[in-house]
Amino acid sequence: MNRGTEEQHPRTGLVMGVAAYGLWGILPIYFKLLTGIGSVSIVAQRVAWSVPFLLVVLLAGGNLSQLRRALGEPRTRAWLSLTALLIGINWLLYVYAVMNGHILAGSLGYYLNPLANVLLGRIVLKERLAPMQWAAVAIAFAGISVLALQALGQLWISLALCVSFASYGLLRKLAPVDSAAGLTVETLFLLPLSLAWLAWRGLSGDPLFGPGNHLVWLVALSGAATAVPLLLFTAAARRLRYSTLGMLQFLAPTLQFVCAVFLYGEPFTRAHAIAFTAIWLALALYVVTMLRSPGLPQAPE
Repeated sequence: MNRGTEEQHPRTGLVMGVAAYGLWGILPIYFKLLTGIGSVSIVAQRVAWSVPFLLVVLLAGGNLSQLRRALGEPRTRAWLSLTALLIGINWLLYVYAVMNGHILAGSLGYYLNPLANVLLGRIVLKERLAPMQWAAVAIAFAGISVLALQALGQLWISLALCVSFASYGLLRKLAPVDSAAGLTVETLFLLPLSLAWLAWRGLSGDPLFGPGNHLVWLVALSGAATAVPLLLFTAAARRLRYSTLGMLQFLAPTLQFVCAVFLYGEPFTRAHAIAFTAIWLALALYVVTMLRSPGLPQAPE
């Protein structure tokens, strides 16, 4: 599907965005099941298992020609080499946060990300916001500021996650490549490093599939767990205004927040309560304003 066709269906983009962020929101549950495998090894496994999964997706859709085209264009390869670096950093930071009991710090990073998306959408893509939408951004920023002051010691995790994923999303929106083909190229770029890491750790005696290798099927599922939400996200990014996509992203950190507090016992403070309330009020204002417009806004050409 070319870019022009994709952007004719913003409501489809909305559904895809909600699905992507919903899946990301419950991803900590999956990673917690992989306890016993190092963070870097988990990311390397994600890359290694994503490649065959994505190739099957392209083959089933008859889109291998798009992969060949993306690999054959120097400009597209340059875009995707940069986005591959950004998403690799983001994956590593997020898995580190989950495996080391910092899910709330991770959720804060993804709460910050919509504000970065709105800012990038306004500055880089020249998207306009209604006054009520600016008010929503201000309320969300106020709530997140309270939470940031509560978690200064882990703020580097939050900021790094925010910057890496906001930059990735913007560049993927601008990159002249289909969603699935682009993600396949990114994982192919990361594959040599991933295989080298896994080979080194394997030769060093590390259990690549967990103690006793009993997690082999869960690890194998990392390809689908990685690729499906990213495919949905990149497809949504090409159908929606970037600022709209940013506000949808509040769904993922909210689900992560629920996992952290109610499943894994991370502390819920007054600052968290203030931030949680402010963020959802901001989202409600933004969405109401969006839905009152003549139609869901599209991404600019």
